[in-house]
Formats: sequence, C-alpha cells, structure tokens
Amino acid sequence: MTMLHSVVYGEDETSKPELVLLHGWGAHSGVWQTVLPILQKDFRVTCIDLPGHGNSPALADNGIDSWAKAVLEVAPEKSTWLGWSLGGLIGQRAASMEEARFERLILLSSTPKFVASEGWPEAVDEKTFQEFYAEVIREPSVSLLRFIAIQTRGSKTASEDSRVLRKTLLNPAPKPEALDVGMKLLLATDLREELNEISCPVLVLGGERDSLVPKKALSVISKLFVNAKYNVIKRAGHAPFLSHPNEFSQVLTNFCFRSNAEKHKEAK
Repeated sequence: MTMLHSVVYGEDETSKPELVLLHGWGAHSGVWQTVLPILQKDFRVTCIDLPGHGNSPALADNGIDSWAKAVLEVAPEKSTWLGWSLGGLIGQRAASMEEARFERLILLSSTPKFVASEGWPEAVDEKTFQEFYAEVIREPSVSLLRFIAIQTRGSKTASEDSRVLRKTLLNPAPKPEALDVGMKLLLATDLREELNEISCPVLVLGGERDSLVPKKALSVISKLFVNAKYNVIKRAGHAPFLSHPNEFSQVLTNFCFRSNAEKHKEAK
C-alpha cells in the first residue's frame, strides 16, 4: 500500500495519549503549526497528509475507503482522531471500518454529508457546490484562494486567518488532481446511516459563524451517533483552531480527559 506522509510530535513522549490530526480539503498537515505547541503539552501528536496533499503521494484508487485505509496504515494503533472538514469525513469512515483503533473521534467543522438535500438542510446548497467544483476544475489555484476566504469568513480574526492559510497551504500547493478527488468525496459521500455503529465517545465541534457546516447542524450530527456531544466556539468560522487556538485546545483537552475519567469510573 502507498504510505502517506506523517510527522509525530513528541515521538519520545510515549506516556502521553495519542492524538491524530487530519487536515481539510486543499490543505496539508502544516496547517496545525499554530496550535501544535498547545496540544503537545498534553498529547503525542501525529499529523498526517491526506492523499495527494502536502508530501503524501496520490492513490491509484481514490474512493473514500482507500483514503481511510491509507490513513489507518500510518496512524497509531490506538488513538483519538480529530478530523477537520474533509479530514473529519475520512475519520468517520475509518472509525466505521476499524472502531477498535479509536479512543475518541472529534469532528471539527465536519459532517457526514456536506451537500444539502431533502431532510438535510443545514449543509451547502448542491448548486453552489457544483459551481465551485467547476471552478476547481477550471482554475484550481484561484478556487483554492477563494476557498481560503470562505473558510475564514465570519471569524473575528478573518484577515489574519486568511494570511496564515495562504502562507501555509500554498507551500507546497496541493496537486490539482487531489483537489478534484477531494471535491468528489465532499460532493458524493453520505455516511449518515453508518454513524450509529460508532460507539466510542464523539465530539462534534464547530464555529458559531461557519458557513460550510452551520452551527445548527452540530446538534443534528451529534444525534446520529450513540455517544456524542457537540460544542460551538463563539465568533469562530470554519477554522476555529486558527482563530481561537486556546479555546479550541481547551475544549479538545477537556473532552478527551473527561471522557477518559468517565470510562475509568464506569470500569470500577
């Protein structure tokens, strides 16, 4: 199997709990650099570049199962997974495939279905998504810059967030074919019916001003799991780890250690 690129922060700190970070569409693991120093205080962190992104090679088979299997191949044997946007979609599929590998699952600005449909209104309008996809095919570099603006829209620090994302995501820029495949996964994937098979603790986390995964969707998504909570970071957009790194990290840490304490309490 093609091996994805991954970097472990705190490689020698084996006593700390394992945390896997999966970036979103058009990004790479460098996007976590701002928040990594905070997370490293409590976790041994593995950052993975998705197929065709960052320093990871593309895959011959670009279905969501192949992406999930490739990530599982390089992830720690047992860990908490946090997936941002498209990364959350991959995390959900991986948890359905090998839940025993998961201590917890955190969906950050993510959803089992990104495109709106009948009975699923709190998502991106399909026409809007298709138009953006056409732009990705026509002008990938322009569409990536536009997407950066969409991700930071509504954030109290939108200008600075956009600057950081432009600097990070364009070095190295994602491969055009990876942008294409990622968009197809976002457009076509619907994991709603399999989420009730995931029993590990789940946190559905998002920004109050996110235009891609609206805050109203977070409670709806959490109810699809058997053991999930949701949390909204006020005044944040689609990338709370950039605009609110301390608050984001605190929510993440509280969830991980609280669920761990509850697990130990139930075992007694």
